[in-house]
Amino acid sequence: MPTTPQRARRWEESGKAIKRWSKLGVCYFQLVEEPSGTATQPIVVGIDPGKLFSGIAAQSAQRTLYLAHLELPFKTVKKRMEQRAMMRRTRRGRRINRTVAFKLRNHRQKRFSNRRGNKLPPSIRANRQLELRVTKELCALYPVSNIVYEYIEARGSKSFSPVMVGQKVMLGWLSELAPVSTLFGWQTAQIRRELGLTKLKDKSSQTPQSHAVDGVALASSQFVQYKSFETLREHGHQWIGSIRLSSSIFQVIKRPPISRRQLHLFQPAKGGDRRAYGGTVTRHNGLRKGDLVKAEMAGREYIGYVSGDTAKQVSVSDSQWKRLGQFTASKVQLIRRSVGLLIDTLHSVSLRGIEPLA
Repeated sequence: MPTTPQRARRWEESGKAIKRWSKLGVCYFQLVEEPSGTATQPIVVGIDPGKLFSGIAAQSAQRTLYLAHLELPFKTVKKRMEQRAMMRRTRRGRRINRTVAFKLRNHRQKRFSNRRGNKLPPSIRANRQLELRVTKELCALYPVSNIVYEYIEARGSKSFSPVMVGQKVMLGWLSELAPVSTLFGWQTAQIRRELGLTKLKDKSSQTPQSHAVDGVALASSQFVQYKSFETLREHGHQWIGSIRLSSSIFQVIKRPPISRRQLHLFQPAKGGDRRAYGGTVTRHNGLRKGDLVKAEMAGREYIGYVSGDTAKQVSVSDSQWKRLGQFTASKVQLIRRSVGLLIDTLHSVSLRGIEPLA
């Protein structure tokens, strides 16, 4: 369970706990002695899925524990799948001998039945897998008692909504972590208004008010509910239960835009040569793309992610994958191996304001 920093420091000084860091970059303390008690309070994770952005929050009855804004890889995966299909068509076209009769041409037959009725498109699978990855890390950090997922019901044809496709698969994945319940969008909005939270219309805004507030509202549904009542003189509906919202850690998370390893470039360079392309390996100190490093240049220190290399230098970028500079390889020090995520963290961010608290 979450505790105060003062108590955690006393545990560390007395040797009762060891300081650790999760793959989300959240600090925690691991007890090395038997705890005085094993009772925990309910902690609920709320997930607000989307096509390009998603919001995740962890909430207990006493405080808000975690907020996250996910930038989903939908467009990137869709573009790469289209590029792969185009290159496959051109390769097949080049090997066909068009001077012979059609039935004698080199048309490869299918080796197996690759038509599945329940196939999940790669772009949608990548979206849901990023949400699942963050949820798994939260379940490792907190004793999660329930997961609340916003269920989407699109108008018209249900097969053309990227958010709706794959919901059953996602709910199956989540059910392996903790009990799962669902709410519709109008129910989420109703709880959000009751809690006094506002939501921005700009979905791409990297603030809690874009998507994370919906995650808080979903998680809060396990603590506050709108129920009917009836007495001798009146009847109606009212909110039952209580919850306390607080400032919390807020993270913007996305996948690093690293190209997968290919034998060579798609298009040949001058002279017909094709150089190697893609992959995560660099030529310096065993560093890989996506590793978190500390680099030094002109007496200044930078912390960022390895994004590329040259013969003598290493490129380091920030959490938005914008290059901070190219540093001499000997002045780049590894902090943490790549976890496949780019994380930008803000501490003590208020739910009711865009600016972080002091």
